[in-house]
Amino acid sequence: MRISQANADDIAELARLLWLDTRNEEPAQRSVDAFAAELAQWWSAHQDSHLAFVARLLRPEIVGMAWVALVPRVPRPGATSRLSADVQSVFVMPEQRGRGIGSALVEAASAHAAHLGSLRVTVHSGRKAVPVYERLGFESSRRLLLRPPD
Repeated sequence: MRISQANADDIAELARLLWLDTRNEEPAQRSVDAFAAELAQWWSAHQDSHLAFVARLLRPEIVGMAWVALVPRVPRPGATSRLSADVQSVFVMPEQRGRGIGSALVEAASAHAAHLGSLRVTVHSGRKAVPVYERLGFESSRRLLLRPPD
């Protein structure tokens, strides 16, 4: 398995994985090709704040991804460079699950955020994945509050 930071050449494959991950959740999905064009525009506008990490096996196609959103925080006296990170959109092809690919992707995204100076890394997880994130060192926080939409 090879984990690397994605680049613009990976957009079509990232779009395919995002499309597969949400195809049963999102109403009236466009084609994967149409979504790839939209993702390319989004990537261009957000490439400084959102990074993707990808997993490949022996073949060149991507079998998994994890995104990390970097969020600059308001400076404080003595701490003018404050950064937080949020791991997002972790997905591994179903036939490749259970091999540590998702864990390796989350570790790569988290380590990169820490290398950039992130003070914390968060993740919003589905119930089934909570044990995986806990094994990777994530903990539940009573201080992180969520306001659901009205």
